[in-house]
Amino acid sequence: MTGDLSPSREYPPRPILGVGGVVIRDGQVLLIRRRFEPLKGHWSVPGGAVEVGETLVEAVAREVLEETGLSVDVGPMLDVFERIMRDDEDRVQYHFVLVDYLCRAQTGTGRAGSDVDAVVWAALEDLGPYALTEKTIAVIARGRDLLRGASPWVGGMR
Repeated sequence: MTGDLSPSREYPPRPILGVGGVVIRDGQVLLIRRRFEPLKGHWSVPGGAVEVGETLVEAVAREVLEETGLSVDVGPMLDVFERIMRDDEDRVQYHFVLVDYLCRAQTGTGRAGSDVDAVVWAALEDLGPYALTEKTIAVIARGRDLLRGASPWVGGMR
């Protein structure tokens, strides 16, 4: 996703499909701070809008790479949810349907790129300073729990 938000993202005629990548390693989760609206200045997991002709898995890998410089293997889907943001007149200003996936870092260490102004590896036990949304905390917890369950895909991710 580029920093230029097209007019159709704000006050869209229909929901926009987006993806997120929950990257956990060594007891830490990869977080980004958004550079542009919506949620400018807020911390979240890397992600963005799916492009036409792109699969969800391709979109997750592209977004994580663009935003953090990390190449990832995309694993299991963690959650699907909506983020609807209304303006002062109660009109829908943004409406995203978001699909989050657990990812395994392959290369890179994490650096701010494209639509983010900061990247951090945050301790799973100390997410308070990042003022994450309840939904973001829940999806990170789901990824952590999946890793603890050691499914075959994530067995090497601990």
